[in-house]
Amino acid sequence: MTIKYALASALLAAAMATGVHADAIERHPIPDSDFPILQAVTLSDVDITYLSGTVPLADDDGDFGDTEAQTISVLERIKGNLERLDLNMSDVVKMTVFLVPTEETGRIDFSGFMDGYTRYFGTEEQPNLPTRSVVGVADLANPEWLVEIEVVAATER
Repeated sequence: MTIKYALASALLAAAMATGVHADAIERHPIPDSDFPILQAVTLSDVDITYLSGTVPLADDDGDFGDTEAQTISVLERIKGNLERLDLNMSDVVKMTVFLVPTEETGRIDFSGFMDGYTRYFGTEEQPNLPTRSVVGVADLANPEWLVEIEVVAATER
């Protein structure tokens, strides 16, 4: 029962981070911080859409690129998937990011991820921020992938 409660709480928090009407989606920034994520989101009377984990595409030479390039590739794919569902990036309320350590450093490239992420969230064109978790993992299904992202989007009914 505890796991179900934790999952329900996480899903609720995820749904709360969209940019729909203030009465349907209330975004709670991190106090005294300009870090581009939310502390929480409160949702009421919204439709919630869960996107499966999305991974990067290789370029024409078969290269997936570094963490920043892969983050951009993944977020572009997420943007397209959302658009096919009549949603957009401003509807994202929860994001879970899986990063693999790079061969060069043996550590995740959080800075590279953030360089890609901040092109899509917290911009003048798209100021809505999601709640977010970033997790370092040993590997993903393809050994060349460094990034996988899943999102939850919410829209007013």
